[in-house]
Amino acid sequence: MTSTVRWAYLGPEGTFTEQAACELASTLPEPPELVSAAGVSAALAALRSGEVEAACVPLESSVEGAVPLTQDELIHGAPLMIVAEAYVPVTFDLLVRAGTSLDDVRTVGAHPHGLAQIRGWLADRLPAAQTVVHASNAAAAAAVAAGELDAAAAAPVAADTYGLIAAARDIGDVRDAVTRFVLLRRPGPPPAPTGNDRTSMMLSVDNEPGALLAVLSEFATRGVNLTRLESRPTRNGLGDYVFLVDAEGHIADPALADVAAALTRRGALPRLLGSYARRSGAAAPAARYATDSAYAAAARTVAQWQNGAWS
Repeated sequence: MTSTVRWAYLGPEGTFTEQAACELASTLPEPPELVSAAGVSAALAALRSGEVEAACVPLESSVEGAVPLTQDELIHGAPLMIVAEAYVPVTFDLLVRAGTSLDDVRTVGAHPHGLAQIRGWLADRLPAAQTVVHASNAAAAAAVAAGELDAAAAAPVAADTYGLIAAARDIGDVRDAVTRFVLLRRPGPPPAPTGNDRTSMMLSVDNEPGALLAVLSEFATRGVNLTRLESRPTRNGLGDYVFLVDAEGHIADPALADVAAALTRRGALPRLLGSYARRSGAAAPAARYATDSAYAAAARTVAQWQNGAWS
């Protein structure tokens, strides 16, 4: 029986994003129906319109860094929240139609991040080949199957999906490359804290000396560790940026809730992007003054002072 719950993902079939979506769906008692979308924007448009309940898209690569389109969708589109993440090892094969040799390859297609990750291999083995950008690596594989391209750099699983063969295997320039994917939903209560969580935020600061330092100090003074800090243009003018950060902890944790309150008072937190379980690595132990018990003890002491108990 087909599931009534539908998730969109960056398609077509055979993408690393589909692999990430399958991994995230496998944790549920009733896996959702996975729906291929033509691009990141299409997947998130389906989510915002209510056509699907969630969407899985790439957020960052260990080789090429952030995926700008996903970041811009989170910044400029209607609010969405990250509820889960997945880390997928990325291995590229050069996929061709049967009977095609390396000597026959004149055009190679892939997603921009995919092309960046095979740049050295192409320069060494196919220096005369023209690179062609596609919305996804699997879309490039589909173009090869349709006769529109000679070859595609794509996930090995795309060979079976599109009836292709590998003219060369594992052609990525960096071994152990990983891409981080996120599952997005429309705004609502975040998943419950697990004790090893991550919170993503969008920060906005005034363009004046020390403004960013003052905002980041709100994290430091509360013992909250940042694991990512990136800037993206606001589109309001040259040199005007917002910052995307990942912090260890959950919005339900006293320390991070205190950070969020301080940033809100400053007008520096225009958008909370989500609190969710961390899927790779473990958070550093909280500083002594940043533990839940330290916050609880401090609150009791202040309450006693407010009630006149000063001894």
